[in-house]
Amino acid sequence: MLLESYTKEIFNPECRPGAMAVHCFAHLDQDVGVAIPYLNAVLGGFTYTKDPPSVTFKAQGKLITVHAKKIAINALKDEEEATKIIEWLKREINSAWENREKIEPLYEAAPQPKIIEILKLLPKTNCKECGQPTCMVFATQVAEGAKGPDDCPLLDDHRKVKLSEYLSQFHLDF
Repeated sequence: MLLESYTKEIFNPECRPGAMAVHCFAHLDQDVGVAIPYLNAVLGGFTYTKDPPSVTFKAQGKLITVHAKKIAINALKDEEEATKIIEWLKREINSAWENREKIEPLYEAAPQPKIIEILKLLPKTNCKECGQPTCMVFATQVAEGAKGPDDCPLLDDHRKVKLSEYLSQFHLDF
């Protein structure tokens, strides 16, 4: 096991001290830098930095960056959600490292879904039934991993399958 323990730091964003969302740093007790290219390959980071190694991706509607000795997560509801995501990442990091012989490490950003391709699969009615003002806003949230095919009430089964297939190539499985 590469990552065994960490300490959490929960804080409000400095730019918006009264915000309802909190941010989290997980200060890692072990260096996971060697696992980052494998984690990037498995989770499909949209930015990757070689030196010092880090990968940033969006998951569960959150922006997450994994550094060698720290994980940063934004827009969390509370400490419980932070713990849940950090524990998930801990499992992902350890799994990627343990399976590294079967994984081709990725030393660049993974391809990302294109908003226009997602929009093409949506009904384009701007009905607002998904809670968003337009289908374009909804498509952007889908591209970021915050929404999925089931979140569009007007999307028929055929288009849901097509959208799910499109997103699966970017590690955005719903």
